[in-house]
Amino acid sequence: MEKELKSVAKTTETSLRLVDTLRGTDGMSIDELSEHLGLAPSTVHRHLATLKKHGYVVRDGDAYALGLQFLTIGGQIQRRVTAYPMIKEKVDALAAETGERAQFIVEENGERVYLYTEVGQSAVQTGAHVGKRGAIHTSAAGKAILAAYDRDRVEEILDARGLDAGHDAITTREELFEELDRISDRGYAFNRQETTAGVHAVGAAVLAGGEVVGALSVSGPANRITGDRFTEALPERILGAVNELELHIEHSV
Repeated sequence: MEKELKSVAKTTETSLRLVDTLRGTDGMSIDELSEHLGLAPSTVHRHLATLKKHGYVVRDGDAYALGLQFLTIGGQIQRRVTAYPMIKEKVDALAAETGERAQFIVEENGERVYLYTEVGQSAVQTGAHVGKRGAIHTSAAGKAILAAYDRDRVEEILDARGLDAGHDAITTREELFEELDRISDRGYAFNRQETTAGVHAVGAAVLAGGEVVGALSVSGPANRITGDRFTEALPERILGAVNELELHIEHSV
């Protein structure tokens, strides 16, 4: 029985390796996948055939690519998050009001994950998109989430993920916990080019019943998000949106 379970687990792992490899491409042939993963072409073909049968892979000529089944699943997971329609509404409003990029981020397995994002009229492209993951301590929204957690949970995340540096990110636990204390006191977090050079952000956590749902944030060029706009106007706007969102969640439960 144990041998059979190990065989099934290995098979699943191989399929997941194929999916992870295809995720960063527009498509690859069986021979390309075989060479990249060090697997026999017959093994690659067998796994691709199964994934294709269930809609997780599509074929165009000799190339295989990920199918829209992942989008279907992603959309279902996205809407599973508490008050997702209201979250989307608030992100859209923040993007329209500020002209910048607004996003809602959640924590999963110690990483930040973009649940939803929208761009305003003046927003610049930063590579952020729904589903993108990254180090949680390098973003304003991520730090706001950590500040809302108890210290033991933050320590668990750091033990698992470490403090991989972003562009100009915090690199020691002592510095991070000092920053989290400041965020907890004022209610919002700053990102001063810690994720991406030339980009500033402000974020605040959203709570429901004492639990962290995620965090709202607004980001944009450092030369535009600066001065009082950075330290006062945007935090006030984001905190207002967070308060409305928390009240909506409280009264809809």
